[in-house]
Amino acid sequence: MAQATQVPVTFDGAGSGEGPLSWGQKDIWLAMCRQLSWLPMGGWTRLPAGSTVDTAVDQLRYLMGRFQPMRTRLRLDDSGEPSQVVFASGVIDLEVFESDEGDAFAESIRLRYQNAAFDFERDWPVRMGVVVHEGTATHLIAIMCHLVSDGLGTGFMLADCATFNAEPLTTAQPLEQAHWQETPAGQRQNTAALRHWERTLMAVPPLRFGETADKPRPRHWRGDFRTPALRLAVHTISELSRVDSAQVLLAVAALAIHRASQISPVALRPMVSNRFRPGLSSVVAMVAQYGICEIGVAGLSFSEVLEQSGRVTMTAYKHAYYDPADMTALIEQVKAIRGQEFEPGAYFNDRRAETRQGFPGPVPERQQILDVFGKGQLDWTIKQDDPFEPLILHVDDAPGAMNVVIFMDTHFISPSVAESLLRGMEEVAVEAAFDLLPGGVPHDRLSGRRQLLAR
Repeated sequence: MAQATQVPVTFDGAGSGEGPLSWGQKDIWLAMCRQLSWLPMGGWTRLPAGSTVDTAVDQLRYLMGRFQPMRTRLRLDDSGEPSQVVFASGVIDLEVFESDEGDAFAESIRLRYQNAAFDFERDWPVRMGVVVHEGTATHLIAIMCHLVSDGLGTGFMLADCATFNAEPLTTAQPLEQAHWQETPAGQRQNTAALRHWERTLMAVPPLRFGETADKPRPRHWRGDFRTPALRLAVHTISELSRVDSAQVLLAVAALAIHRASQISPVALRPMVSNRFRPGLSSVVAMVAQYGICEIGVAGLSFSEVLEQSGRVTMTAYKHAYYDPADMTALIEQVKAIRGQEFEPGAYFNDRRAETRQGFPGPVPERQQILDVFGKGQLDWTIKQDDPFEPLILHVDDAPGAMNVVIFMDTHFISPSVAESLLRGMEEVAVEAAFDLLPGGVPHDRLSGRRQLLAR
């Protein structure tokens, strides 16, 4: 194992104090407790020619000083309940590694950072290292605890860091968010959200995919389904229907889940950025939370499901800002009434950055879609005993494709049914795209082609 030289980096920044976690922080904290993980995120990047260790020192000092979540540690009481402590100044070590092994070495350091235990009360929430060869810094590795920020906030942080902006931040920091959440206005928001969730939870059928006869060990799996056809089809539907692609994907997911489970309506729990709320538009913090919506699908056309998904998601977004402790208690109350095995819905997280605001190029042609339909590649990338949620679907951009990432409990949904669900998303989207394009291919031909290619 490579040894590192520790370079101490001093920092100071505006704002400090102690207080309760904000709702977004509390939400990800509870997820960490359920999944037995500090949910590290980040990676490595190649550095421009001429970079030095001092370049990395300056970047780390800037990040720590500018963003309060980077200077935050937790304080746990005797019962394990956390509060947050934001420090005005401190010292963090930058690790410097000497190596000529390039990308492979940077990846090994990423894995070391990601897999090492994390102390929420003593560790700063970022681990950063730089690889040096013959005096030049070649790679930067940074892994952060998810308590720092959600995906959108991380993007804002990286963009800000590229400019070394000296202007004061005007967004509401987590301590400020937590203060507002305890006010009468914050509590009204929480109460309204709980009422919406309770109505939905009591109305929807439990999510079920049938008995899983095979009980794999390890139990919890991650799969990556890279599908060029889904990207082309969603591009087509969004453009020709003049509907946001996030809404298209939600409708696609609802119909695919219906085909795999035969339940209707389908409850989906979309991740909501919450950045339409005052003071949160570009904040670097954990503010995204899951909403819940009920989408009827049985006997409906795709266009009908698409129109419905637009209506229900607006309500879901409105009520995706709440106290996670109260929500956890509510779900337990519902389970006591409906049965402890009640699972209210699938988590759905559209994490795309490249195509979220629109797709490049013209509307795909029928033959382009048909040429890649059924050729999506599914790889089971993680199998572990530490738990995931029962079913989470993430959608990411990939070169020339979409990557649908599934995290699942294989005792809740079997790998074969999960594959049917993923390929069903592709099939639903392609069918809907061909309904919109002139000279479409009949659905039975699409289904037959998919079955043939799967052999």
